[in-house]
Amino acid sequence: MSVLVGRDTRLLVQGITGSAGAFHAKQMIDYGTQVVAGVTPGRGGERFEGKVPVFDTVARAVKDTGANTTCIFVPPPGAADAILEAFDAGISLVVCITEGVPVMDMLRVRRVLEGLPRTRLIGPNCPGIITPGACKIGIMPGHIHKAGHVGVVSRSGTLTYEAVGQLTALGVGQSTCIGIGGDPIGGMDFVDSLELFQADPDTHGVVLIGEIGGGAEERAARYIEAKMTKPVAAFIAGTTAPPGKRMGHAGAIIAGGHGTAAEKIRALERAGARIAPTPSDMASTLLSMMKR
Repeated sequence: MSVLVGRDTRLLVQGITGSAGAFHAKQMIDYGTQVVAGVTPGRGGERFEGKVPVFDTVARAVKDTGANTTCIFVPPPGAADAILEAFDAGISLVVCITEGVPVMDMLRVRRVLEGLPRTRLIGPNCPGIITPGACKIGIMPGHIHKAGHVGVVSRSGTLTYEAVGQLTALGVGQSTCIGIGGDPIGGMDFVDSLELFQADPDTHGVVLIGEIGGGAEERAARYIEAKMTKPVAAFIAGTTAPPGKRMGHAGAIIAGGHGTAAEKIRALERAGARIAPTPSDMASTLLSMMKR
């Protein structure tokens, strides 16, 4: 099994005729993802790669193709409007890859999203989601993944690939890998992902990759302690970051002494998660828990 995406996912790509959208749409098609439509205003009637129909609007694409998921490669000034257009069209899963979406724009998106209990948003500023061997949405390198029973959820795209590479090298496959992104305001967080993995009978353990800034990891710790029955191995990036300095992601900033790596590690350890001491120990830390 898997969470959120699989062989039945019908994907449309917003911004499919742009350079990034075109490149990654082709990669998704080659992986086996059902890319059923693309959307670029003013380019309706064209065909991407000679077979994927391009539409002017998401609503028309959904009506004509039955798309239920979208991947957004729209530039930052228009990304929030692209998300809202997908919401309006009834898309159930929206994956926004775009980096640099203005915070005020995302506040507007969050207000709408909170009134849509059946709609999920991943991102923005994320690598996407993949169920190995079935469906790849976003920019994750498909070849490093292997189908299996470990869920991965991460604020960092690069560290997602590192964890997956380690697991696959050890012969351990993944059920689904979710890159939630590192912006201060976004869609799904760790708790949303952990709930899905906890409910999935085919996910036997989880690798959680966090970083300094915000309170997402502390919320995850509370959920792990209260609800999680499966082993969770965690790595927190930014242990050497100086207070008050942003490191990498827009959300990775320690404010008022809160959001430090030490605080997050303590919270996760108290909850029963095991902390990987270095990035190279993420897979082995989880496996040591699963073999007990």
